[in-house]
Amino acid sequence: MLVSLSIRDVVLIDRLELVFEAGLCVLTGETGAGKSILLDALGLALGNRADAGLIRPGAPQASVTAVFEVEPSHPASAILTDWDLDPGEGQIVLRRTLGADGRNRAYVNDQAVSAGLLRRLGDCLVEIQGQFEQRGLLDVTTHRELLDAYGRTSALAERVGEAWSAWQARAKEHLTAQEELARARQEETYLRNTVGELEDLAPRPGEEQVLRDQREMLMNAERLIEAVTAAAEHLIGGDSAGGGAESALAASRRVLERVAAKAGGRLEPALDALDRALVEAAEAESQILSLSADLELDSTRQEEIEARYFALKELARKHDTDVDGLARVCHDLSARLAAIDGGGTHLAGLERAAREARADYLKQATSLGQSRREAAKKLDAAVAKELPPLKLERARFHTSIEAGDEADWGPTGMDRIAFEIATNPGTPPGPMNKIASGGELARFLLALKVVLSAIAPGRALVFDEVDSGIGGATAHAVGERLARLTRDRQVLVVTHSPQVGARGAYHLRVHKEAKDNRMTTRVTPLDLEQRREEIARMLSGSHITEEALAAARRLIEADAR
Repeated sequence: MLVSLSIRDVVLIDRLELVFEAGLCVLTGETGAGKSILLDALGLALGNRADAGLIRPGAPQASVTAVFEVEPSHPASAILTDWDLDPGEGQIVLRRTLGADGRNRAYVNDQAVSAGLLRRLGDCLVEIQGQFEQRGLLDVTTHRELLDAYGRTSALAERVGEAWSAWQARAKEHLTAQEELARARQEETYLRNTVGELEDLAPRPGEEQVLRDQREMLMNAERLIEAVTAAAEHLIGGDSAGGGAESALAASRRVLERVAAKAGGRLEPALDALDRALVEAAEAESQILSLSADLELDSTRQEEIEARYFALKELARKHDTDVDGLARVCHDLSARLAAIDGGGTHLAGLERAAREARADYLKQATSLGQSRREAAKKLDAAVAKELPPLKLERARFHTSIEAGDEADWGPTGMDRIAFEIATNPGTPPGPMNKIASGGELARFLLALKVVLSAIAPGRALVFDEVDSGIGGATAHAVGERLARLTRDRQVLVVTHSPQVGARGAYHLRVHKEAKDNRMTTRVTPLDLEQRREEIARMLSGSHITEEALAAARRLIEADAR
């Protein structure tokens, strides 16, 4: 609900503080008093286009602040949360400043925001219906959502959105697989040759290090053989008179063993150590002889080892990896080949999944379209009942639902939806803002809003020019419907009709007064007596008669009942 509006230096307004209440607020005043200025100022706070012409002459800037009270569940609160803005404590404050240099700034709860975000919040908080206001019901992009809400088809529409997303995902997977398969087939020869080369060489994990060690050993084979031979001679003994280390150890053991019994066990540790040394010496002898044999054997394979080592290194450079990474490269390329070989089957599966998802979307969207058409008939009939009392008995309201081409399908379904009207019998219906005159349009919007009153109850509703060109019973019907709308929301109406003015829960009179040799717009809240005088003025003109006062009193009392 709009609770207050603060205006500074907007056209004829120098400083104005307005407080609003729940129910129907009527704003009256003579033509030119500044009622439209109030709506322009409110529109500025709601994110409308900023026009430097709104700044009061001589003022450096204009500013407007609108304060709203909202429930935590209000859509505007969700927008604030999405944008990491302070939601406040049940209040949302929209503020807009407009400088004489054309610069304008927007604020929400004293935090700077874009004009686009301010407009988005404004659309959630206030709906303005007027001859020149292209938002609200005149915005054709809202008609589908309104019809879904009226026909209670929102849940089905949500399922259509899910089916659309699933279809698009499957279609994208199919298209991507097609493109990948086409690219793979273009390089199939290269892949087969490369995989064949890798499989022929068959690199093994860790092989590079093994080959490097073998290569380094073979490059020093001559020195190694000399050293191993010398070590064997020292260990085993050759032609030297003293024999080898193993002979010396055995001889030492034999000497000690002869006298061990006489040593009282003191020589047992030494004998054990000699036994271990003999075992280790025998192991060392075996290792040396084995290495010697390997060196003799590997020396004949040096050329083969060199060739494989450099072949692996060259292939690794070719694929921008190391030798250990060649196995992964072979696996990946083989997988691409397998995809080519089995690509037809895989592609057919994806195509089938996309086709099934499309069929599911068509089923859901068709069902939604049927539900929408049924809801449209009910909506058209409900609006038609509201038109005769509003002096629109010859007019017709029509909800247009046209099936779009596949290129027009989307997450909201396959239908193009628009509210249309025809003001004369026999003429085809067309867009509301192009067919009806200003007064007719306002009454059409009122009728439609009454029927859709349960939708978006959190938004305040502003009507301008709703009583243009009418009076008597028609004006009474307008007032009655405006009052009916206040069951679900706050309503503000700018009116010249006494029948509408009498319906107000509270009444603001807009007037001009001279100040410092210039005219300024003022707004005065009216008490009961002042309301009677204002309604009487609207009935009889500037000269208020007793008859007009009596008639005003009867209007107010009748509407109060």
